[in-house]
Amino acid sequence: MPSLLRSTLIVSAGYFASKLVGLARDPLIARAFGAQPELDAYYAAFNIPDLLFTLIAGGALATAFIPVFSEALAHRERAAAWQIASAVINWVLLLTAAFAALIGLFAPAIVSCCLAPGFAPPLQALTADLMRLVLVSTVVFALAGVLMGILNAQQHFLSPAFAPALYNLGIIGGAVFLAPRFGIYGLVYGVIIGSLLHLASHIPPLLRHGAPYRPVLMVREPALREIARLMGPRIAALGVIKVNTLVATNLASRLPEGSVAALNLAWNVMQIPETIIATAIATALFPLLSRYAAEGQIEELKASAVAAFRAILLLSIPALVGLVMLGRPAAQLLFERGRCDAGCVDAIVWALDFYALALIGQSLLEVAARLFYAQKDTRTPLAAALIAMTVNAGAAFALVGPLTHGGIALANALAVSVEVGVLFVVMRRRLPGIALGRIGMLAAQGALGALLMAAAIGAASLAGLRAPLPALAAGGVAVAGYFAVLWLTGVEELRRLPARLIRSYPRRNTKRHE
Repeated sequence: MPSLLRSTLIVSAGYFASKLVGLARDPLIARAFGAQPELDAYYAAFNIPDLLFTLIAGGALATAFIPVFSEALAHRERAAAWQIASAVINWVLLLTAAFAALIGLFAPAIVSCCLAPGFAPPLQALTADLMRLVLVSTVVFALAGVLMGILNAQQHFLSPAFAPALYNLGIIGGAVFLAPRFGIYGLVYGVIIGSLLHLASHIPPLLRHGAPYRPVLMVREPALREIARLMGPRIAALGVIKVNTLVATNLASRLPEGSVAALNLAWNVMQIPETIIATAIATALFPLLSRYAAEGQIEELKASAVAAFRAILLLSIPALVGLVMLGRPAAQLLFERGRCDAGCVDAIVWALDFYALALIGQSLLEVAARLFYAQKDTRTPLAAALIAMTVNAGAAFALVGPLTHGGIALANALAVSVEVGVLFVVMRRRLPGIALGRIGMLAAQGALGALLMAAAIGAASLAGLRAPLPALAAGGVAVAGYFAVLWLTGVEELRRLPARLIRSYPRRNTKRHE
């Protein structure tokens, strides 16, 4: 699958660029505000707007829209397909704007009763004000989300992959240039600017594709009804995920100041490898899985899913070891400056140690859920998410006492592990003959490499390499040792990778044409 590899590399490069910019963003935010109450308000203010975006224009729409729009492009006139896309744009904008206005109206009540009841009243009022501003960016992102789905359905991944980097640049601008004058409000102004940059990046490729926009709603269009039908369970599943986030914020708001910020900063660090590895693979793979499912090519569907799972395990196992053993030097290098002192770093590392345990589960979930969505089954992932929500809520309430905000992070790791386990059990029954044993074999080989990698990092620490840069350099050497172990134990992906990389790019014709 050379084209899939090429698409994955494009998406991964874009996400890597975004995370690289994010590595600059979060330290700048931490340096400007530290683990202070206003930063808790900033992160808390995103919960409800993010929920709105996710339910209407985020993952729910993408998983329903891409299969339907792809089918329309393949089996209907191109003009009719683009008219469907225009109607989706219009409905998303109308619904997002209406709900944003409603949430903005009741923001103080939402914050005080549900989102952050543990905040002091002045901090609750600040959170409500910031939430109203963040909702402006949510409406912009709603439009951008539809445009990204349109581009991905046409196998265009470049601008959607690099757009998040532009968003992060907007936030950096807010932290550097606007926060000194406007305080925490300046940071949110940067969020709005970043969302506009994100949206603008999709316009040129859409113009190149000749995408015509029409001011239509097409209430009776069957394709729109199909999208709505598929979105229903997906919306519920994503709502469950966001409920987990709200539970985390609610509990953390009752803990010492800085706990909400520490959880968010640790989560952002954990998501760096998850996004670059798993989200990139899943994003590029989803249109292909949808096509295989639509055409009844079940063997190809199973083979592609297993290959994706193995690739994710191959790369996420060393990332997990790195987060656990090198989390402190990495956090010191990133955050320990300005108003983020050693205590601030300790709070981030405490959450990161537990969030790291969720990395493999979160990564596998990216493909596992999409495998069901490609088959137009949005109910099974919903059932798994409901089970995970129950586990997360119960574990968070039980663990927050002895482990403070680290217990909230550990609850997330336990819940996502259960969720992935449920999906794999159903997957085995739904797709008889799927080679899950090949995934287990790679997990065993990866565990061996991980042990040796951990031993190498531990030896470097005992030898005195504990400062951030030397420790991270030792970690890089240990990663090389991990891949060497897997090469020697016969992992086929590593041995075939060079040839696949060569085949993933078309050879240039060296002959001159008259």
